[in-house]
Amino acid sequence: MPVYWFWGEDDFAMQRAIDPLRSRVDAAWESFNFEKIPPDREDGLLAALAQAVTPPFGAGDRLVWLADTALAQRCPDDWLRELERTLPQIPDNAILLLTSRQKPDGRLKSTKLLQKAKNTEIQEFSPIPPWKTEELLQQVKRAAQAMKVKIKPEAAELLVNAVGNNTRQLYSELEKLQLFVGDRPIAKEDIHHLVSVSTQSSLELAKAISLGQISQALKLIADLIARNENPLRIHASLVTQFRLWLWVKLMLDRGERDDLVIAKAADLGNPKRLFFIKKEVQPMGLKALQKSLQLLLEQETLLKRGSDPIETLQSKAIELCLLFQKN
Repeated sequence: MPVYWFWGEDDFAMQRAIDPLRSRVDAAWESFNFEKIPPDREDGLLAALAQAVTPPFGAGDRLVWLADTALAQRCPDDWLRELERTLPQIPDNAILLLTSRQKPDGRLKSTKLLQKAKNTEIQEFSPIPPWKTEELLQQVKRAAQAMKVKIKPEAAELLVNAVGNNTRQLYSELEKLQLFVGDRPIAKEDIHHLVSVSTQSSLELAKAISLGQISQALKLIADLIARNENPLRIHASLVTQFRLWLWVKLMLDRGERDDLVIAKAADLGNPKRLFFIKKEVQPMGLKALQKSLQLLLEQETLLKRGSDPIETLQSKAIELCLLFQKN
């Protein structure tokens, strides 16, 4: 496949997909057959297309990488004409790689052209939302399979709790576990022994908030920050837990009693956990849970805009605690 278009914000996962393309370039001829064109080069696309149709020198393939291209968001007529002319002419031993963080605009003619081209592969590399636990579990299983290491189901669930949607940390932890276990499957005891499951403390924070325990919530935030836990990781764990509680509470209030139906609606991988979750949500008000996600959305916005993370987490924790005190 001569043309690849990778997009998304998961830089680590994207780089893992780029590495095999880089390996197709012979190291001895890399200076001739590999070029990464930066986004600030005005003629970047035209230069990349011109190089892509040039056969490689010596051994191996040619790779032309147009990094952080704006092609996903705008495409002047001269770019489009050159794309239409050049794409069918790229030889099999040359690769044109386009990367961008933004989702391609499906309305653009250039996007439609690349989507229809037979020699083009478009792949998304976006972090899985933290509440999609089943997808995160599948990601752990795929990563373990790629590394040729076996992992038991309960260990995979525990690893999801530990790393969330951080693919870089996922592969790092799996490498460490692989060295530790050797040829045997990874068990949950290995996760407990080697992986810092800080999400557990974040879940304790969610529980304290749901009980309206302000002092305990502030103490847990201080403990998490003291252990260098990423504020956005803390936030993601809170979103996951409160969203789970909201879905279960909503389904129960609607009269649903089938655990499999509730688990599917809540994106809960293990329906057996519902026995405990039902007890947790019993004293919680539906309106309070709905409002909690609104407050957490405000918290995410503040964190991503550079507000002081400790003050943001503390102030929103107090607001959330007061919300559930009025429950």
